[in-house]
Amino acid sequence: MSGRAHHHYRFSVGEDAAQLRLDRFLADRIAGASRSRVQALIRQGMVRNARGTLVDAGARVKLGEVIEVDVPEAEPALPAPEPIPLNVVYEDRHVIVIDKPPGLVVHPAAGHASGTLVNALIAHCGEGLSGIGGVKRPGIVHRLDKNTSGLMVVAKTDAAHAGLARQFAAHGSDGSLSRTYLALVWGVPRRWRGTIDAPLKRSTANRTKIAVSDGGRRAITHYAVEQVFNDARGKPVAALIRARLMTGRTHQIRVHFAHIGHPLLGDPTYGAGFAASARKLMPEAREALGRLKRQALHAAHLGFLHPVTGQRLAFDSTPPADFAELVDTLQLSRKLNSS
Repeated sequence: MSGRAHHHYRFSVGEDAAQLRLDRFLADRIAGASRSRVQALIRQGMVRNARGTLVDAGARVKLGEVIEVDVPEAEPALPAPEPIPLNVVYEDRHVIVIDKPPGLVVHPAAGHASGTLVNALIAHCGEGLSGIGGVKRPGIVHRLDKNTSGLMVVAKTDAAHAGLARQFAAHGSDGSLSRTYLALVWGVPRRWRGTIDAPLKRSTANRTKIAVSDGGRRAITHYAVEQVFNDARGKPVAALIRARLMTGRTHQIRVHFAHIGHPLLGDPTYGAGFAASARKLMPEAREALGRLKRQALHAAHLGFLHPVTGQRLAFDSTPPADFAELVDTLQLSRKLNSS
């Protein structure tokens, strides 16, 4: 056993728990522990009974059996904390909701080893983080692309991580989770209200892109047209869309709207073929689009059940200045054309 401090637990299996899976039995009894955390402890050889170390998380516990567990103290946070300013919308001891600015990467990865949201959260939360997965780090249960702005919820404890993960896995089908985005798209969908139901998977031609594919995972986006904007000749050129996710696939909104022929303004990955459409905009809108330098996508609403208290929480966010300026100039074009 390592030199790290451990908490020792000893549990007897009663009639109410007999035949439960080992991981579920322990997760129900160790305060704040998720099943994934318990499974990690089992893999690390930290769980045993009178016969020796238990290695099968799915094994059924037996009436009268005594199970002992050593839970190491959480290791210091990795990656390193960094004092990056955060717009905190809500925070308690279990969760934190932030309004992410465009340009901020969520999690360290190749090319972004530092300067991420995770680095910022580790610095902000400090000792408020418990040992999610055995390491003091924020529990990321969903992500926004680097250049997508808006609302995200992050877990600070194992219990919150497990509860939020369940809600995001259900993608709102159980009524617990709601996510709404605002997007500016080229053109106007033929149906002003509709559903895009198109499976997604990583592109075989370009591994950095996602593509609609019959062999992909099901992805569903409901949408409604909020406003229509005209070009310099008074013809419809773009629309403000409100999109509601029923699944949470990588790049889902961006790929879905490109798939139906209406990619997002400013999207260099899925809307490159529409770059010439910018020439149709009024000069003010064209300049605002040039300043945007990202896809016009904002996570405007987030609602969920508090993973520990069960309280319904809901938050709304107005788009940041670059997105708002583009909408304002597009609206100006519409007013000029109608006058």
